Amino acid sequence: MSRTTFAPLASGAHDVLRLALDAAGLPTDDLDRSGRAFFGLSDEKGPIGFVGLEGDGADRLLRSLVVLPSRKRQGHGGLLVAHVEALARRDGAERLHLLTNTVADFFRARGYRPADRADAPAPIAATAQFSSLCPGSAAYLVKEIA
Repeated sequence: MSRTTFAPLASGAHDVLRLALDAAGLPTDDLDRSGRAFFGLSDEKGPIGFVGLEGDGADRLLRSLVVLPSRKRQGHGGLLVAHVEALARRDGAERLHLLTNTVADFFRARGYRPADRADAPAPIAATAQFSSLCPGSAAYLVKEIA
């Protein structure tokens, strides 16, 4: 892997993120709402992928993880997750929650454990991802990061 840079995306500068999420079949309807922060991973060749965090407090939603098709299978997804976990930990988060239809095994390999969606903390359950954007069949996973 070459030298990479992990950096926040400027508010309102979500065009490439939106295209990447659309191509991956991931939700984009709520990208511009408040309470969300998105980050990009790039190198000298350009964008690699993106990840987002939603909420504040002890429980946060990890969301919108996507690696561009030409950059997959090179360890970038794990790097994005590690970066966002470290950032959330430094910001006071204790747990990360997520929903996925396709990559539950990827997250389980990184310490995320299945949980009952009915047990999600109120701030997580109230997110658009939980309430309307992700189907009830999506795997709900949680990781202690504190």
